Amino acid sequence: MNNKEKEAEIVKKNRRATYFTKRPKAGTEEDATLRELLLPELRWKEIGIDLLDFLRNFIMANLLGVVVGGYCSLFGMLILYVTKVRMEHEWILFLLPFGGLAIVWVYRRLGIMKSRGTNRILESISSGEVIPLKATPLITFATAVTHLLGGSAGREGAALQIGGSIGNWAGVKLKFQQKDITVMTMCGMSAAFSALFGTPLAATVFSMEVISIGIMHYSAIVPCAVAAIVGANLSRFMGLAPEKFPVNDFAALDWKIGLGIMAFSILSALVSIIFCLSLQKTEILYQKYLKNPYVRILAGGILVIAVTLLLGSRDYNGAGMQMIERMAAGDKVWMFGFIAKIMLTALTLGAGFKGGEIVPTIFIGAAFGCVAAPVFGISASVGAAMGVCALFCGVTNCPLTAILLSFELFGFEGMPYFLIVAAISYRLSGYTSLYHGQKIMYSKSRPEYINRRP
Repeated sequence: MNNKEKEAEIVKKNRRATYFTKRPKAGTEEDATLRELLLPELRWKEIGIDLLDFLRNFIMANLLGVVVGGYCSLFGMLILYVTKVRMEHEWILFLLPFGGLAIVWVYRRLGIMKSRGTNRILESISSGEVIPLKATPLITFATAVTHLLGGSAGREGAALQIGGSIGNWAGVKLKFQQKDITVMTMCGMSAAFSALFGTPLAATVFSMEVISIGIMHYSAIVPCAVAAIVGANLSRFMGLAPEKFPVNDFAALDWKIGLGIMAFSILSALVSIIFCLSLQKTEILYQKYLKNPYVRILAGGILVIAVTLLLGSRDYNGAGMQMIERMAAGDKVWMFGFIAKIMLTALTLGAGFKGGEIVPTIFIGAAFGCVAAPVFGISASVGAAMGVCALFCGVTNCPLTAILLSFELFGFEGMPYFLIVAAISYRLSGYTSLYHGQKIMYSKSRPEYINRRP
């Protein structure tokens, strides 16, 4: 054995001796750490519990997708039917005040003196409030009456309340923990939104994004995604066509068009602030000067009729989906059409009629885009798509949902346009919102925790 072999043997003996002398005693913390390093142990109990939780939420998401998706599909068909009846019989508008009285009477008869609408769903997620299932048929009836008689309102607000209340009720009845009830509420909201619009991607993200601005509830991503897909497919199977407005004339982005998009986005953010404030201030004025809910809704119905007659057009009553389709196609619209829709929507919802704010938001955005975009060298059709994205983002504070919704409604071709308008609209729309039940967790201008209401 030569010298090199002797040295190698000595080193090996020293290593072996060091290992045995320094080896930790069995059962010590150091020994446990060594075992985990040498032979990682799987925590089978934790994995099993997590898997069972996943399977439970997966099954519940499918069930809620079927129940909520089916109900909201029928609800969407009902709204289409009553809208058709209203358009065939224009005189029916003059029954709007009496329909309002019926809505107030039914709500008060069932013990609901003040309806908080979608805000109640959002607040329940934060507070743990139990939502009574009777809210579902009530909002269905009230929204159908509002649309039938010509009130300016959407349908998705009702759908979010329907989906949220069913999901909340299911979680409570199955004795889920509060955090799991929250997930079921969000799951129901996704199923409802997706069933009505046929936009599962936006519906999945919206429920996670709208509650706490700046924080995404990713814990709900699996049930929300499953429920949204089931709801969308079921509504399509039942014959409710998804909303699609294909726009094909997006020009290649250059510095000139980019500057135009930026200017347009700034103006759109301003319009979104005006819309939110109009809804809030109109409701405050109604309640200040007309304290009796019957008198308030009666006056609101009369005001809607008067404004409609002054406008000389029924295009701004109801949800206005047929007008949105025309605007997305690039048809010319009245210069102040978006203002007319803001006014009629504020008068309708502020008085106590039921419905949603999202479809009117889409209408306002499309109408404003058709008028403003050509000023900056952008086609009216592209302007309508940009306006929808910008207004939706500005009034909900949900930029990711706005972008994804635009992809599903108008196609992916306009991605750079949607990205710019959503980013700028979100940044400049301030802390206004359609929903005072939201929580804005982080500042829009800097990474700073603020936790405030809109």
